Amino acid sequence: MAKKRPQTKAKRPQSTGGAGAAGADGHVPVVGAREPCPCGSGRRYKACHGRAAAHAVTELVQRPFEGLPGECDWIALRELVPAATVELTLKEGLPEGVPSVTLATVLPMAWPALRRDDGSVLLGLQNDTASGDISRDLADTLQRALVAGPGTPVQGRRAPAESPRLQDLLDPEGAFEPVVHTGFEFWVPDAENATADVTASLERANAAAIPTVKLQGVDAAYWCETPDKNHLRWVMPHAEEQLLDALARLHAAGQSGLGEGTRLVGSFRAHGLTVPVWDLPSGVGAEDVEKPAAEFAERLATALASDAPLTADERRARGGLTNRQVTLS
Repeated sequence: MAKKRPQTKAKRPQSTGGAGAAGADGHVPVVGAREPCPCGSGRRYKACHGRAAAHAVTELVQRPFEGLPGECDWIALRELVPAATVELTLKEGLPEGVPSVTLATVLPMAWPALRRDDGSVLLGLQNDTASGDISRDLADTLQRALVAGPGTPVQGRRAPAESPRLQDLLDPEGAFEPVVHTGFEFWVPDAENATADVTASLERANAAAIPTVKLQGVDAAYWCETPDKNHLRWVMPHAEEQLLDALARLHAAGQSGLGEGTRLVGSFRAHGLTVPVWDLPSGVGAEDVEKPAAEFAERLATALASDAPLTADERRARGGLTNRQVTLS
């Protein structure tokens, strides 16, 4: 049996008829989907004003993290990084009894959020969301976690259509500084004295995590290790068409690599931004690509500034990059 969805309150179009069923503010109230629409049209609610309400809560927001400090890192932690945390700063400050709010890539049991025994809040990022706006769903989960009882996990739900988004709750001037962990010991305050069940869960999660390191010299670039080769995945803030042109210019000129044996193999889209991906030899570690990545950033800046038409070789290079592009979200 399908789960009953929580009722939402989206803003309704103002009633233009004379039914008088709209509220004092001119908005049509929410009723059952099969009930007559309160606007007086004689149609069922779902076929009248309910259609706009449904669209409001399911319309996909292409860049849900736009406007937040560290948008590129938000995307990386959502899609690329197994284990990481970030301390969040709220616009209105921390409520009484909440010593800290921490964003985590994933939480035990895939909980959307957790209010710890000490009152601190952990907000999970890598969770399915009920609407088309990840930012709104996360903000709704965060608000409920702030008032949950200590020691309580917070379940997911579809956020009300007019509820705040992360951009409304987080300080726009606050720093966003991810800390990448080698494992998930941040789940519990005292991992060394954890129960056998918790220890076993941690061991399973740690075994599945791909070793990942955030580069220090450039923004939102993450090295990861796999059995056959290593990779660098770099979330970039530039407009997609402009970025692909710039990458094509560098690729055609033989300047798209990050050193000997490395290769730009393509890119993927995630939450409205483009993420180029490089293959690296298995012996190349994160520290080995720090300098090449910084040098590449300088070459890319020059290529981005060019408005010259692409040459034939550059168009072929762009076509190859486009053909290998994948959309994650």
